[in-house]
Amino acid sequence: MRFCLAILGACLLAGCGASEDDGVVDVAFIGDGEDLFDSGMRLSPAAQQVRAATSEGLVRLDAAGQAVPGVAQRWIVTDDGASYIFRLRDSDWADGTPITGESVRDSLRQTIRALQGTSLGLDLAKIRDIRAMTGRVVEIRLTSPMPDFLQLLAQPELGLRKGGQGTGPMALERRGADGLLTVVAPQMRGLPEQEDWQDEYRPVRVTAMDARTANAAFARNQIELVLDGRLATLPLADTGALSRGTVRLEAAVGLFGLQVLDARGFLADPRNREALALAIDRSALLEPFNIGGWTPTTRIVAPDLPADEGLVGERWGDLTIEQRRAVSRQRVNAWKRASGTDTLLLTVDLPPGPGSDRILRRLAAMYRDIGIDLQRPAEGRRAQLQVKDRTARYGAARWFLNQFHCSLNDGICSPEADRLVAESLRASDAATQSALLAEAERQLTAANVFIPFGAPIRWSLVRADVAGFTENAWAMHPLFPLAGGTI
Repeated sequence: MRFCLAILGACLLAGCGASEDDGVVDVAFIGDGEDLFDSGMRLSPAAQQVRAATSEGLVRLDAAGQAVPGVAQRWIVTDDGASYIFRLRDSDWADGTPITGESVRDSLRQTIRALQGTSLGLDLAKIRDIRAMTGRVVEIRLTSPMPDFLQLLAQPELGLRKGGQGTGPMALERRGADGLLTVVAPQMRGLPEQEDWQDEYRPVRVTAMDARTANAAFARNQIELVLDGRLATLPLADTGALSRGTVRLEAAVGLFGLQVLDARGFLADPRNREALALAIDRSALLEPFNIGGWTPTTRIVAPDLPADEGLVGERWGDLTIEQRRAVSRQRVNAWKRASGTDTLLLTVDLPPGPGSDRILRRLAAMYRDIGIDLQRPAEGRRAQLQVKDRTARYGAARWFLNQFHCSLNDGICSPEADRLVAESLRASDAATQSALLAEAERQLTAANVFIPFGAPIRWSLVRADVAGFTENAWAMHPLFPLAGGTI
């Protein structure tokens, strides 16, 4: 799988720990504190991590973002790749009742129902049936093989719960706007007893704050780890020569670009939407951030995924940026003449932050060159374009295509692409499945519902003595490994 890891040249690894070590790992998520303890299924990145820490699934994600045993101690995959059989640990729910195949089946079914209407719900469409077998055994049957199924099953929303309570590996105590997570004893999780296990683990305190406040708290040694920084806030990261930590940059697998929300006026014609994509010099777009190793793309699906058979390539490879902008300029001028206007204004919604301001300035200059004025919408007005910045759940084309499904009512879409994705769920062989997904990508590309830039960027501030943090393709950093152990 292709993904880029980059470190800002100005960052220094300083070996400084917190000035007053209270034995707690302090983690700040960049975001809204109100989202930290969400109990539903539409979770913020911070709430996903809290859910993953307190509600373990059949499998979970480790520090490297890989699926490892969770409530299931082992599993087998049938020869046809369409059935996964999990054997559960001998453990109990929070209320003391045994975790059985029936209760796990019921929990998963309830979760899948609750996820209907979301993109993650679409990702789970390959699940044909969930069966409870003898004792602590659960079988999940798929409509067709899915090599990334364990990665999908390890997503935080699929953590097992009964009565709203999870199975660990950590317990949460709310303390005002913060939360304190402590590791659950091994024997309480169906694992062998371990003497003095508490000596190996530290509590993890989580909070949420804006990027500027998080950076200041990190500089004052009040926070050991800052997570979920994005390009919009990257200029606020502490990257100076006196930095007490390291800025970690990850170019993750996912989507980063402009989604078209409004198909009226100039944007009603797919060729005009293509003009917007043609005009962007993607390599120059991120130059103000001085990020090394970031690879731009014109594709909706990230290039070089494991199952990518090269059926879809980059766009306009035979044209220079000057030639591409000449085409865009012709289409803009033709629309102006037909509309009887001398001006064309488009609005774009970007997340707040100085990084977004930089991107807007670059985009506005590129579009000004072809005769389009670009600005943020007036307060209370809906934008015509929106920056979509999202990391993938798993590395397959279907995740990318599901982000634009018509049922989500999130911008313009392609019913034909949705039909092809649905047909791929029933394809019994990998070649047919790949061909259908490639054609779906071509349909979405021709509709120009999304203008890709490249991989989404995530940044973290990590103190030198923090264990359990590993850069990975998903920019996913679970809280349990930060406590110091692997049980």
